Amino acid sequence: MLLGEIINVALGAIRANKLRSFLTMLGIVIGVGAVITMVALGTGAQKAVQDQIQALGTDLLSIYPGQSWHRGIAGADRVSLTTDDATALQSARGLKAIIPELRRNQQVEYGNRNINVNVMGTVPEFITVNNYEIEHGRVFTTGDGMARKRVAVLGYAVPPLLGANSPAMIGQQVLIRGIPFEVIGVLKEKGSTSSFNNPDEQVLIPLQTAQYRIMGSDRVNSITVQVSNPDSMTLAMIEIEKALRREHGIAPGRDNDFQIRNRSEFLTTFEQTTQTFTFLLGGIAAVSLLVGGIGIMNIMLVSVTERTREIGVRKALGATRQNIMLQFLVEALVLCLMGGVVGILVGAGGAVALSKLANWNTLVSWQAVVIAVIFSGIVGVFFGLWPARRASQLDPIEALRYE
Repeated sequence: MLLGEIINVALGAIRANKLRSFLTMLGIVIGVGAVITMVALGTGAQKAVQDQIQALGTDLLSIYPGQSWHRGIAGADRVSLTTDDATALQSARGLKAIIPELRRNQQVEYGNRNINVNVMGTVPEFITVNNYEIEHGRVFTTGDGMARKRVAVLGYAVPPLLGANSPAMIGQQVLIRGIPFEVIGVLKEKGSTSSFNNPDEQVLIPLQTAQYRIMGSDRVNSITVQVSNPDSMTLAMIEIEKALRREHGIAPGRDNDFQIRNRSEFLTTFEQTTQTFTFLLGGIAAVSLLVGGIGIMNIMLVSVTERTREIGVRKALGATRQNIMLQFLVEALVLCLMGGVVGILVGAGGAVALSKLANWNTLVSWQAVVIAVIFSGIVGVFFGLWPARRASQLDPIEALRYE
């Protein structure tokens, strides 16, 4: 038998039993659809986390106060960072920007509204370094800070909390800790990166204003440093460590009384976590593919039994064992591939539906589609091999006698 004739016979057998072929494919459709949807969920979550961390800036280092150590024993009090530390960092090489941050929750009043939000004293570069954008108005300048002006830039979510819309807040006065501040700008929405810290719910004021008019302290909560070359993070950390140890007068051999954290490490950790989550979801969904493959093997074995006389006739007319085996393999392969294609459409549709209706982050990747098609083909060959081999081994004389 020619290859074309073998394929035509196999397709004819599928068309002759449409309902059985459809039910056979259904297991593969459900399996592939589940894999595509689950992987899309995991990939979407990974992409969302990556975008949020990227929005924070992966070329940034954060410096936090640490504990003082003496002979290996931690002191009771944490060592504070000050604006002098930020000044000392200017001597370090490879740093593009140094952003001291002094923050504290404060009462902010506007009209008859009163909210408690994070008020941060910082420098104008904070906006660009942390990938914020101004939606209305402007950001305060270095001159505003030197003059200790009472000006404020509101986060995107602050005006609604105060019962006002963003454009109307420009030029208005809000009270921070009872002290009037003029609103000169409102930030664009950035989106929350965690349940504990929403960057849209904060008020930015000049650092010197915060120190002398609100907080009454030259201490800072943290210092954010932007590195000139993201590939030289380790070198930058060494430079920062040298500058701060010199500023704090830490003797050789003693531990640091500050902490340096690399934000790109958070990105790597989150990516690994979400990748594991994606593999777990895909693995669970792949079980249904296995079940679908077993269903195909079962139906093909039944088909071999039903078509015993047909196989006998074909062998009597000159069909070889390889011809018979190839015919049944083609049937199984076609069923699996058709089920795989339909399953991809079902899975992609399910991912889009979850994104639209449930507002979940989903992303259908072409890699998942290719793997699903290949895997469904492998399932067809693997689970169709035994029935095909069994059909090819039938004795033609016994097959013709079969009732």
